[in-house]
Amino acid sequence: MLKKILVVDDDEDIVKLITKSLRYEQFETISAYSGEEALSALKENSIDFIILDIMMPGMDGLDACRSIRKSYNVPILFLSARDKEIDKIVGLEIGADDYITKPFSCQELISRIKAHFRKVDRLFKEWNNIDFDKEKLISPLILNEKTFEAFLNSRKLDLSTKEFQILFFLMNHPNNVLTREQIYENVWGDEYGEINTVTVHIKNIRKKLDPECDFIKTIWGIGYKYTERE
Repeated sequence: MLKKILVVDDDEDIVKLITKSLRYEQFETISAYSGEEALSALKENSIDFIILDIMMPGMDGLDACRSIRKSYNVPILFLSARDKEIDKIVGLEIGADDYITKPFSCQELISRIKAHFRKVDRLFKEWNNIDFDKEKLISPLILNEKTFEAFLNSRKLDLSTKEFQILFFLMNHPNNVLTREQIYENVWGDEYGEINTVTVHIKNIRKKLDPECDFIKTIWGIGYKYTERE
């Protein structure tokens, strides 16, 4: 089955350029030209990936991303004409999985999308070989690797794809100190990105966990450790 990608940008020429490149690579595409159209397309279609422009009239990409994250875990890659680090951090903090600035190379864009799907395929293979011990089965935090859903004390957590992958990686190495480099290599692999995004994503995960469920410990100067017991 072809992967279905939603392309959202108010510039019709950019949408045509991206969709043409995606279709050449055997992806199915759906086009939208505003945040409102993107939300409607999500309701009517099963979307595997979203390319979302930030600067759009009406509902911009940031507001669209916030709305999407209330109901969907589909991966989001932001397009932006702004190349400031703070813009990237804001995008990641509200739920985006990746960020690319304009002008961009269609080849790089396609490479990032393919890298994401390769990573997901590898994770499914790894998950099928994991034996969960009794301690994990009674954990208040349950991760459903098939649906990319996380539940804390039966409450569903609103995690992005990358947040889920980071939490899954940490949870499956309990009490082990993992460096940012190890987390980045496992979650991003051969995708493009910046290692500082690891810190941003972990900050987001902590916000979404209950304060009394502070399972991710910072080991200063080294990295992070997942533990449900002190």
